[in-house]
Amino acid sequence: MKPRIFAPILAAVMIWAYPAWSSAAALDAISNRDAVAGLKEALVKGSQAAVASLGRRDGFFGNPQVKIPLPESLRRAEGLMRAVGMGKYADELVLTMNRAAEEAVPQATKLLLDAVKKMTVTDAKAILTGGDDAATQYFRRTTSAQLHDRFLPIVRKATARVQLAEKYNEYAGKAARFGLLSKQDANLDEYVTGKALDGLFLTMADEEKKLRQDPLGAGSSIIRKVFGALR
Repeated sequence: MKPRIFAPILAAVMIWAYPAWSSAAALDAISNRDAVAGLKEALVKGSQAAVASLGRRDGFFGNPQVKIPLPESLRRAEGLMRAVGMGKYADELVLTMNRAAEEAVPQATKLLLDAVKKMTVTDAKAILTGGDDAATQYFRRTTSAQLHDRFLPIVRKATARVQLAEKYNEYAGKAARFGLLSKQDANLDEYVTGKALDGLFLTMADEEKKLRQDPLGAGSSIIRKVFGALR
């Protein structure tokens, strides 16, 4: 994954948030259009990099930070399976869940780009004042429901290839009725879809935080233009 993908956020929004840092003449040389362009460039690059990192083979399965495990309340059953020599079935189910997430994530690209296009100046200002993951939270707020609807059919198709998915749903459904498992986790497809979304936004948040710590590292022309004027 390419680092420093959200760096233009600070440079672009500083124009609105801290105009006192620069002379009026310097700020006049940078239009609001340039500022918005820099911010949108960062958001586009950031979302594309996160999707590219996760939407490939082992994007989830090979990354401990986002790898999807069995729900915590079912891991005891997983231990019993391994104790009686059925560990390969648990492994197969975990692999299938992660492969399903990897297949689904590329569907996020268009929705994330649409969210960038719809971003307002108010949204842009809020990204700076909202904390290290403000850009990620903007995406979460504006795309989560639509991403869920895009991911779910792809996940469902992927898990259907493994009959263990049906057994999971049957077992988990009983556990949920007794209050041992949340209703959301009782359905394999919903569980994987939720984890895929969590992994996507977590990856975006991590990259955003790194870039806020080193905003000059992006090196794009809009960054040089903005920071050059603010010196």
